[in-house]
Amino acid sequence: MELTLIQSKIFEIRGHKVMLDFDLAEMYQVETKNLNLSVKRNLKRFPSDFMFQLTNVEWDNLRLQIETSKRGGRRYLPYAFTEQGVAMLSGLLNSDTAIEVNISIMRAFVAIRGYLLTQSSVSSEIKELWLHMKALEERSEENLKVLNDMSEETQTSFDEIYIALSELAKKQSDVDKVSKTPRKPIGFNQ
Repeated sequence: MELTLIQSKIFEIRGHKVMLDFDLAEMYQVETKNLNLSVKRNLKRFPSDFMFQLTNVEWDNLRLQIETSKRGGRRYLPYAFTEQGVAMLSGLLNSDTAIEVNISIMRAFVAIRGYLLTQSSVSSEIKELWLHMKALEERSEENLKVLNDMSEETQTSFDEIYIALSELAKKQSDVDKVSKTPRKPIGFNQ
């Protein structure tokens, strides 16, 4: 079974990554009614952190995400199975198809967990860079404040120094021009 297809059927509800009973039934190639009956016969295997039934609000919100209509014919709210609940289902459904599907589903959960771990390390690096940028901005602002807070007298002194340096540079370029022109030799000429 294709990993991306399975991953598209994993949702986050109540802070858990879950799969819904009708998606699992489709993958296991059984009817949703039969899957739920097997679960109800073995309810001790499915505590609330392995499986729970969605509320009306949760189901309405999820239906908007997965684009299902109200005319689907469901009488009951769907059940959501966490990763542990899906693993427990493999003990109930003992066909070759169920075993293959279960292995694929476990791989999908592992892939999602790996992706989330990678994302958290990347987001911590981004946060570190952001803090570094913030510190640099603060230093730049302090430097600008110091420059802006200079007294008029200091600014006038800097202006005078700048003008003097400009005049010296101009004189130097004039001297350089004169030194490049050829001179008449002095002394005895042949």
